[in-house]
Amino acid sequence: MDGRMSCSLNLRNISYTNEHKALFANVCLNVGHEEKIAILGANGCGKSTLLKIMAGLIKPSSGYVEIFHHKMENLKAFNTYRNDIGYLPQDVSNHFLCPTVIEDVIFSLRANGVTQNEAIKKADILLEELGIIHLKQRTVFELSGGEQKIVALAGLLILEPKILLLDEPTNALDTQSQERIMSLLKSINKSMVIVSHHHSFIENLAHNMYELKENSFSKIE
Repeated sequence: MDGRMSCSLNLRNISYTNEHKALFANVCLNVGHEEKIAILGANGCGKSTLLKIMAGLIKPSSGYVEIFHHKMENLKAFNTYRNDIGYLPQDVSNHFLCPTVIEDVIFSLRANGVTQNEAIKKADILLEELGIIHLKQRTVFELSGGEQKIVALAGLLILEPKILLLDEPTNALDTQSQERIMSLLKSINKSMVIVSHHHSFIENLAHNMYELKENSFSKIE
């Protein structure tokens, strides 16, 4: 295995304090190549904040992130790896930039200079693989919560990222949709960090699980 790719993402003593209190301190984590990691914890413990730090959306109060062994000195340093990191927020309803499924999925490819025909061809293959080709011409905001999650995921996967950062991907979905999302994530061979409180679903997906608490971050054995 390429040494540069042996570890996709590392957290080095990450701490974060907001205007009210310290959310967490000295969090260390190594995410290996194509390893699936889950972070569990009570609501309000800082799981989403930690994921945003990994995505380069929030600056930690102290500590730093490494992407493919490269230290991210500041948020600007993440720009080199934007296409390598796919971040899915907890609420995807404000995530969409175009009205129809196909337009939204190809948006990032078109922004990167890919022709319309090539982008649609690539999107069709991906939508077929994800089992949502029948939604291609549908309006995004008419879809169910589960369908929206998969469309948002398609918008990330189209750029072939090496790391997926997923914030509560099964939140507010019915059991059938939760199982579909988990089955889909299980089939994707990428480095993955999933924030969730659905222990029963996550344990069948993640290689390793960690629990974030106010004063600790530890592996669940």
